[in-house]
Formats: sequence, structure tokens, C-alpha cells
Amino acid sequence: MDDNLDIVKNLLKKYNQEHLLQFYSELTEKQKSNLLNQILDIDFEQILCLYEKSKLDVLDSTEEAEPLYYTDKSNLSETRKKTLYNLGTKAIKSGKVGVITLAGGQGSRLGFNGPKGTFCLELTPKKSLFEILCDYIKTASSKFKVNIPWYIMTSTNNHFETISFFEKNNYFGYDRTNVTFFTQGNLPIIDVNGKLVLSDIHKVLFASNGNGNLFSALRRANLISSMSRQKLQWLFVGGVDNVLLDPLDPIFIGYTINSKCEIGSKTLFKESPTDTSWIFARKYGKPSIVDCENFVEQLSEIKDSKGNYLYRDVNMLAHLFSLNAIKKMANIVFPYHRAFRKNAFINYEGMKQVPDAPNTYKFEQFVFDAFPHFDNIALLRVSKEEEFAPIKNFNGPYNPEIAAQKYEKKMLQML
Repeated sequence: MDDNLDIVKNLLKKYNQEHLLQFYSELTEKQKSNLLNQILDIDFEQILCLYEKSKLDVLDSTEEAEPLYYTDKSNLSETRKKTLYNLGTKAIKSGKVGVITLAGGQGSRLGFNGPKGTFCLELTPKKSLFEILCDYIKTASSKFKVNIPWYIMTSTNNHFETISFFEKNNYFGYDRTNVTFFTQGNLPIIDVNGKLVLSDIHKVLFASNGNGNLFSALRRANLISSMSRQKLQWLFVGGVDNVLLDPLDPIFIGYTINSKCEIGSKTLFKESPTDTSWIFARKYGKPSIVDCENFVEQLSEIKDSKGNYLYRDVNMLAHLFSLNAIKKMANIVFPYHRAFRKNAFINYEGMKQVPDAPNTYKFEQFVFDAFPHFDNIALLRVSKEEEFAPIKNFNGPYNPEIAAQKYEKKMLQML
């Protein structure tokens, strides 16, 4: 361990991070060993480079923006819906469709201590977000008489707790051999002065590195080859918190397959032109999601000859990827995006301090950064009332109470 200590000291001196060993003498031998190994695993060049680059203001430009074609689900004729439904149903029945759930987050913004997927809605009886998702999968599995593989991407912070929750609840009655857990990567948290942060006197603070790490995480877990062996052709990718999102919507699956695109996405109409949500657009000839904060009015008011808005479709984290697309993305290096967050930290006195305002940066990769690597994307605009009720926090429009009401309404309509 003495050798490791010398190596770590030199490493921290090189990158001006010596404070990480400030409490080293107070640690047990096991804590010392764990801290040294943790520091040795950190790619300081990467995190400090991301920090420096993130200080540069890079604004999106509209010069190369073009609209992306979309179809409004509500405008589909009954004949068209039936055709797409049958096409999607055929893919599901033949065992070609699997589900990937992005579940690496914690429920901290809900005031909940645990993986977000374990958060329970006040239904009768109560249901966790994981159980609600599992119900959709079980329903499709029973209806189409097929075993549907379910892949759940966790984080290093919630992986074992998530598995334990499934085991405790007997996998909600779904065959556990159809459920696979895998973890995304993580990166150290860094403060506004470029210093890494301690979460305890013997631990560096890490955070998951975003849902865009999905593809390389699948590769690391050897799941892409497993998907190939199972003859899967399509993987639905969605978040864990939208209780209205059916991951096995035959119309969406059929629509994407019929489009001949390798990727598809459900979208929502952005009602307010001043809403700064990122929008779907073609940029430099490729499908993209564009940060329109700096030119909201320029794009939001543009219409086509029929009066349809051209730049009002926003991401709802509901995507369909062909297995070939996933294979392609598994070896692509995704960009990182910076987020300013509030994180508790160990101060110079060795005490945990909870800040009143954002104090640290985390760096994340996003799934939608896969889109520009393809020539086209199948966009299906859906109803916010029917398909969008995510749970974000206890305030605002996306809270547990509203989500529960919308979910119960959907279940009643399905009876």
C-alpha cells in the first residue's frame, strides 16, 4: 500500500488534487486501500479536460437547421393504424423486440432515498415505477404469447439495491430469466474551482455518466452478442419514470419498421414558442436534437404551406433502435454535456455540508447524440395527455399525484 500511496501522491500533485488525501491519516487500513484504488482508477486527464472545455460557450447555430419529417399519430387513418399495428405485432410475436429501461437515477428530487424505479405511486394497491413498467411487458408477453427480454441499465450507485428490490418482489410475477441488469459508467463530480469532491472522508464523489453511455455499457456487459443470439432486431429504449409509456406499442414499432429507418422516436408537440426544450431538427443533413434556447423565436414560429409548425417536436425519451444501430453506436465516442447540480460534500473540516444552491458539475452523455450518425429517423408525434406523465419532483406539472391520476385513467380506459 505504501507504493500505491506514493503513486497517488504524485498523481494528485500533478493534477492539483492533493485535497483528496486530506483525511488519509484518520482512515482505517481498509478505507485507505479503497480510497487509493479509487483514485488510481480515475482518468484525471479526461475529467479535467471536460471541465476546461465546458467553460467555453458554444452556441447552437440555425444556419444549417432544416425541419425533420414527422407523422402525427392522431392523424393516422384507422386503416393505416391497423396496418402499422399488424406490422408491429408481427415483430413482437416473432420474438424480434426487446425492451431497455434507463434506470440509473436516484429518487432524490422526489425526497426519496433509493433508486427512482423503486418509488411507489399512491395507487390501490401501491405500485412502484418498476412494477408499472413490468405490467406493460407482462401484458404484451401474455397477449402475443412470447418471452420479451427486458434489459435494465442501472448505475453503480443503485445497481445492487435495484436487483434486491426485484428479488424481494419476486420480479413482479415476470420470469426472471427474461430480466437482465447491467450498469452504466460514472465520472467524478467536480466543483466550480476544478476540484474533485469527497462524498465521505474516504470516498470520492461520483455520478453516473448519462443515458448516452447505454451503447458502450451494453458492449461491456457482452449483451449485444447475447441479443444477436436471441435473434432480436429491435430494442425499445425508454426512461423509468413515464407511467403512461407503453414500451411495446405495436403502432410505433410498426411505424418505425415501415419507415425503413434504423431508429425511431416518439415526440411531443411543444405548445409554447418560448419553451426552451431541445427540438428535433435536421442539422448538417443529419437528424439531431438541437438546443434552441438561443433562437427560440427564430425556429418556433416557422410553418409549412399547410400551417404546420416545423420546429416544435421535442424529445420524450421514447426511442426504437435496430440491433444494427446499437452495434454501430457501441464503438462511437459520444460527447459529454455539462450539468450544474447541488451536491453534498465533505468540507475542509471533514464534515458533510449540504449546499443551498448548485455547487458542482457532472458530465453526461445523451442517447440522442446517436441520431446524427444516421441518415434519417422515424418520428411519431403522440399525445401528451395519453402518453406522457413522467415523475420528476413534487412540484410542477410532473409530480406523483398527477402521474397517478393519469395512470389510473389509462387503466380504466383499457378495461
